[in-house]
Amino acid sequence: MSQPPSLNPSDFDGFAADYDAALNRGLSVSGEDKNYFAAGRTQWLKRCLEKLGQPPARIMDFGCGTGSATPFVLGSFDVQTLVGVDISEKSLEVARARHGSHRVSFAHMERYTPDGTLDLVFCNGVFHHIPLDRRAGAVDYVKRCLRPGGWFAMWENNPWNPGTRLVMSRIPFDRDAVTLAPPQARRLLEAGGFRVVRQDFLFYFPRPLAWLRPLERALVKLPLGAQYLTLGKSTP
Repeated sequence: MSQPPSLNPSDFDGFAADYDAALNRGLSVSGEDKNYFAAGRTQWLKRCLEKLGQPPARIMDFGCGTGSATPFVLGSFDVQTLVGVDISEKSLEVARARHGSHRVSFAHMERYTPDGTLDLVFCNGVFHHIPLDRRAGAVDYVKRCLRPGGWFAMWENNPWNPGTRLVMSRIPFDRDAVTLAPPQARRLLEAGGFRVVRQDFLFYFPRPLAWLRPLERALVKLPLGAQYLTLGKSTP
């Protein structure tokens, strides 16, 4: 049985206090802040799962950081329980203070025991920080958290988009990350016991071209959006 993905917590402990500010400095070239993208991701995922008739109630935010996705997950789904896991204890302290509640808890990844009961694991921009030789173990960890037929929604930065590369170069904790091309993400999930149901590409147009954003739903299969979703269903 594989162990949780091992990273150096100091990589993110040092950014716990000003993570959002560092992220927004990088994203500023798009004309938007992190909330625009967080809302877009969760709303798109909600539509995808509604089409599949699979509304999730028990959810994990894998690599939750300071918990910034929490309000968007709660606003998009009828959540019974949401657990965020991460390897940075300082980030988790911030998450608990900001977002902890009777429905929302946060745990260190190495102290959370996967029990095969969750409906959905949501993950945004985490795997490009995981060393290559530990990515398969991270997928296995996710699979063990899910019930049979549960969903893994893995969002990643698209290295085929030049704007994405520019944004990542401006963010201290992203500039040296090893990105995953869309086919790599698909193969990673399939090798880990997931059936990839769809792969969608979002966020084509920066704010100066916001008038073109109504076109984005028609472009979701064109592999040039700034981020992409690989949605996998856990197989027995």
